[in-house]
Amino acid sequence: MSKVPMTRIGHQRLKEELDQLRKFERPKVVKEIEEARAHGDLSENAEYDAAKDRQGFVEGRIREIQGKLGQAEIIDPKELSGDRVLFGATVTIYDFEADEEFTYQIVGDDESDIKDKKISFSSPIARALIAKSVGDETVIKAPKGNRTVEIMDVVFK
Repeated sequence: MSKVPMTRIGHQRLKEELDQLRKFERPKVVKEIEEARAHGDLSENAEYDAAKDRQGFVEGRIREIQGKLGQAEIIDPKELSGDRVLFGATVTIYDFEADEEFTYQIVGDDESDIKDKKISFSSPIARALIAKSVGDETVIKAPKGNRTVEIMDVVFK
C-alpha cells in the first residue's frame, strides 16, 4: 500500500471535510430521499433521482477521504530544513523567459490551490523542482512549452 503525502494542515482539512460529510451532508441527503419518496411514483421522480445521485457522490467522497487518511504520510515542513527542494518546501524560482520570480509551496494533491500558490507534488512544476537545490537550473515541461528556471530560495515553514 503506497503512502499519500500531505501536510498536517491538509490532513486536518480532510478530516474536517469527512466530519462535515458524515454529520451534515449524509443525513441531509437521506432526508431529501425520504421527502422525494413521499411524492409517489419513483420512476418519474426527478427529485428522487437527484437525491440518489447526490447520495452516491457523498458516499463516494467519504470512501475516498477515508482511503487517503488511512494511507496518509503526514509531513510537517517545520521539521525539515536545508536548501534542497522536498515535499512541503516553499520554493522561489526565477523564470528566465518571463523575467519574473514565482514562489510556490509543494503540497499534497488535495491541498493544491494555485491561487494560494500551493502546487501538488505531482504537478509538472513540482516534479521538475523536487531534489534540486538553491542555484540549480531546471527545465519545467509545460503544455505551453518548456520553461527554464533557477531555484532562488527554499524555505520550510
